[in-house]
Amino acid sequence: MNAQTPPPGRELMARSTETLTRFVEQAHAMGEVARKQLAALAPALAPPQVMDGAGPTGSAFFGRSPFALMADAMAYAVDASQRSVLFWDTMRQAGNDFTEHEKAGCPPVLIFEWDMVVDGRHLPRRCNYALVRIKPPEGFREADPAMRPFVIIDPRAGHGAGIGGFKSDSQVGVALRRGHPVYFVIFFRDPEPGQTILDITEAEAIFLRKIHELHPEAQRPVVIGNCQGGWAVMMLGASEPELTGPLVLNGAPLSYWAGEKGRNPMRYTGGLAGGSWPAALLADLGNGTFDGANLVANFESLSPGNTKFRKYYNLYEKVDTEAERFLEFERWWGGYFLMTRDEIRWIVENLFIGDKFARGEISAGKGASFNMRSVKSPIVVFASAGDNITPPGQALRWIADVYRDEQEIKTLGQTIIYLVHDEIGHLGIFVSGKVANKEHTEIANTLDLIESVAPGLYELRITGTAGSGLNTGYQVELVEKTVADIRVFSADAENEAFPAVARISALNQMIYDLFASPIVRQFATEESAELRRQMNPMRARRYLVSDANPMMKPLGAMADLVRANRQPVAPDNPFIAMERAWADSVERSIDSWRDWRDSMQETAFHAVYGTLSALNVASEIPTIDVPPELAGETPDVRAALDRVAEGGYAEAVVRMMILLAKARGGVRRNRLARSNALLTTEEPFAQLTASARQALIREQTVVVEMAPDEAFETLVKLLATPEDRRRALAAVADVAGPEEELGEPAQAMLARLRGLLLPA
Repeated sequence: MNAQTPPPGRELMARSTETLTRFVEQAHAMGEVARKQLAALAPALAPPQVMDGAGPTGSAFFGRSPFALMADAMAYAVDASQRSVLFWDTMRQAGNDFTEHEKAGCPPVLIFEWDMVVDGRHLPRRCNYALVRIKPPEGFREADPAMRPFVIIDPRAGHGAGIGGFKSDSQVGVALRRGHPVYFVIFFRDPEPGQTILDITEAEAIFLRKIHELHPEAQRPVVIGNCQGGWAVMMLGASEPELTGPLVLNGAPLSYWAGEKGRNPMRYTGGLAGGSWPAALLADLGNGTFDGANLVANFESLSPGNTKFRKYYNLYEKVDTEAERFLEFERWWGGYFLMTRDEIRWIVENLFIGDKFARGEISAGKGASFNMRSVKSPIVVFASAGDNITPPGQALRWIADVYRDEQEIKTLGQTIIYLVHDEIGHLGIFVSGKVANKEHTEIANTLDLIESVAPGLYELRITGTAGSGLNTGYQVELVEKTVADIRVFSADAENEAFPAVARISALNQMIYDLFASPIVRQFATEESAELRRQMNPMRARRYLVSDANPMMKPLGAMADLVRANRQPVAPDNPFIAMERAWADSVERSIDSWRDWRDSMQETAFHAVYGTLSALNVASEIPTIDVPPELAGETPDVRAALDRVAEGGYAEAVVRMMILLAKARGGVRRNRLARSNALLTTEEPFAQLTASARQALIREQTVVVEMAPDEAFETLVKLLATPEDRRRALAAVADVAGPEEELGEPAQAMLARLRGLLLPA
């Protein structure tokens, strides 16, 4: 039969229709952007509220006599003048701290003393990372070498190390109070010549091996990654799964394209800059070294109302009590670290622009790649709805990119738990004392039991009020979730404009590398690079308020005089209310400008890259190659299903607890604690190793998920005698707790189990 040639123009018409369809889709996307922008800008467009009571327009202000107002004005003038002197003296101290910190090489800002364990500068593949052990301070319990060690990896995104431990109430403090050995991965300001991200990953693997040597009787260490440190943690978990225990990711943007239109503008920065070439240019101007102060400037631009005004006004308003906290934070915020050209390009191209981690496209060397499916340890993800640097979508979307559904998570034996704070900002995840005493403490408590949790996807919910010590009054529950929930939560992660950014970025980078980079490198010297670093506004503004500026030196004596004669104004002074209203209006104006700026940038981003995407400039988004057998036909799954009727008391009890938890849709931590006690102290579980218990739980989870009816019915074969059946039911009922608290589905499952094993 002869093939018929299609009529002339049919192929052209089909292609035109396809292009028109993409343009219509982009028009709808732009309409959604405009709608969400208007919703986000609505509060800024609302008229300011008129103050009443003791406010500047209230009756309390105008009801005062002229003499009272004059007295208030004089008192306010004295107070304001004194606060000004104290404010600038605090700024002078911050400038001096910055200068001294720079001269000292920007050491870690940890408040805890530490001992060097492994220095990465002396490894075969040298890098500027090191492993240190934290010394418990006076008043803390001695670390128990048999307890699971904690390892904390801080972000290297412009700042130095120590944010996870520069307060007593911190991630370090939480682990130390519990008696865990605590290790911290620090890094030095200057990178080793030619070091790469893969060199750092190799060094961190060596650090973990050293910890295993130092604690042979302990379980595998908890590894905590803050922000960019979360990438390092996941790369470790993927490349060295046998070295890591539970992984904790705090505000880690593993899916950089994810976010919500009208709310998360930082993800558009790379596209608006034209891709990765500006970072390469800055590194070339730095004689092969990228200045982290540029990254910090980007962070500050996200919330200029706070970083440029509010934090300084808060210091001015409460200078008598706020100075020490301000100086404490500035010691970390003002420490700027350097990266090699290769490092910053790797980060920008693979994560910020390419979003390659979740798709398994990042090379691990020797032809391999980092695949998150290789991670075998339980994972805890901590994000916050108030975080505009790493919004929840960026912290969680990788789950939906890597796993097809929650059943696949279970069949692969993976346990993923996430926790979303309502309002805390990005840095608050790491440094807030309230967060350390609640969320981080409860995460640490849960980590003790996490390996008794059946594989699956859970949300960690914390309710109730604080107690005291380690026995908090919070109620903690793990609620089962689905991958579909993650997709809804992470918003427009599959936006077609972002692949166009990656394509254009690669083109621009190639042009820069061919034509501009050789010329820039020819004229860059170490002297010119250091001059650029010192003249960077992030550093210069701190030098200007230090004692290096002769005009600032007299402030120390003036401040001492003011403190000796301090006359704070009365809280009900109307001029204080006027000052606060003025400060609110200034911050509101700056934030309004920021909102309009972000709105215009988002519109421009979608207009440019959405159009390019509609013209099919971007190649198709590559997807993870998932073998068909991962849906349920892996050798491990087949082996588990073949053994569904094999086993005894241990298999039956674990299976029954999983059936109850599945019926209830989650598990409270008190039940999890009872389950952990059963699985670690009572026979026959007590004689099992930790890995054997985990394997048992994983296998029975697969059986329950893949063959629920057969898993239930074959319990009678696992428990052959009436004595074993009564004992198993009693053990499961004891773990479940009071039946009236179980809920109807779990009560029904418990009744079914009794009817099966102890029929009337």
